[in-house]
Amino acid sequence: MIRNIPGCFKAEAVRATGATAASCARFAGVSSLVEIASTRNRTMIAGRHRIRTYHANSTSSACNEQAQRDRSYLKSESPKRFVKIVEVGPRDGLQNERQIVPTDNKIRFIQMLVEAGCPTVEAAAFVSPKWVPAMADGADVMEGLATWRRQLRQQTGDNDKCSSTEFSVLVPNIKGFYAAMESGAADEVAIFASASEAFSRKNINCSIDESIKRFRDVVVAAKDRGFPVRGYVSCVLGCPYQGDVSTESVARLSEKLVEMGCREISLGDTIGVGTPDKTIQMIQDVERVVDKNMLAVHFHDTYGQALANIYAAVKEGISVVDSSVAGLGGCPYAAGASGNVATEDVVYMLNGMNIETGIDMDKLVDAGTYICNVLNQPRRSKAGIALAAAGIKRCHEADKRID
Repeated sequence: MIRNIPGCFKAEAVRATGATAASCARFAGVSSLVEIASTRNRTMIAGRHRIRTYHANSTSSACNEQAQRDRSYLKSESPKRFVKIVEVGPRDGLQNERQIVPTDNKIRFIQMLVEAGCPTVEAAAFVSPKWVPAMADGADVMEGLATWRRQLRQQTGDNDKCSSTEFSVLVPNIKGFYAAMESGAADEVAIFASASEAFSRKNINCSIDESIKRFRDVVVAAKDRGFPVRGYVSCVLGCPYQGDVSTESVARLSEKLVEMGCREISLGDTIGVGTPDKTIQMIQDVERVVDKNMLAVHFHDTYGQALANIYAAVKEGISVVDSSVAGLGGCPYAAGASGNVATEDVVYMLNGMNIETGIDMDKLVDAGTYICNVLNQPRRSKAGIALAAAGIKRCHEADKRID
């Protein structure tokens, strides 16, 4: 019997030991036991692909020495894990703020996020200004970013630097897609569908199947132009209208979006009701039909569970996380909702897990400070508040030394 080992290791352990071997395993710093009926061999497993077998007559000290060498190998030679942050503040964050941000301020805000090293920024939405007035200037924002990129390219001659951040835009239909293409700066388009039938009808006035048909034209047009498409699945852990949402519905919709041509599926807890155990179960059910490498998570922090859910998702192997600097945004479907999880909090946690994000925390905090000053509101990121305060203190101490 094999206990306490992730599924991806079990077959490897059995192959290494045989049906009658007795084994003990140590995975990259996480201890667990492999128990098989016989006691013929002892197997030390370090990482997914490094398996060493010791016969029963090996001394315990030899096993311990080899285990220490394996751990040293893992620490010194294994690359750090990377998690991609998709910064959604300029779109998902600002569209839910009460105050409409001027176009120039939006452009500067996005530039600061690029300078902070955010690999993907959701910059705008090409939606009806009647329904989402905060996104009415989407074309102007993207044209401004296109101009900025051209100027950078002319000044630096560095194409890699100018394209180091992907700009994603949300499009609800083919009309929005063509408008996004004309703006000139979009690198990716995103579509959205709900795993809840009730939410789909309330939010976009059509059934789930009808929404899929509506987005098919967008995906086909994007593929014809070589543009990648991201698919959002909302209400993956609960709906404000129907309550619970089955993981089977989430998996089925995710599979349809992938079959249609989406390169990435962002699983969104729209009203923030999820908990870690439910998050893990949902991810496991979805990954039965969609490659885990194509999945992202998007959590709202309504009940203070977002970081815990992200931690659980990352431990499950998810490597793309959506977040919003300074905790921008809210959820119009849940009273008192605090909205998106703050990017500063996510990056701080991932740094503590020794996971790379490529983001400069100080510059990220500066971007949060900037947009909160524009909105004239306090930031909603605990890490951001603490780091900003520490930065102010350092500045004051430096001023005293200069005096």
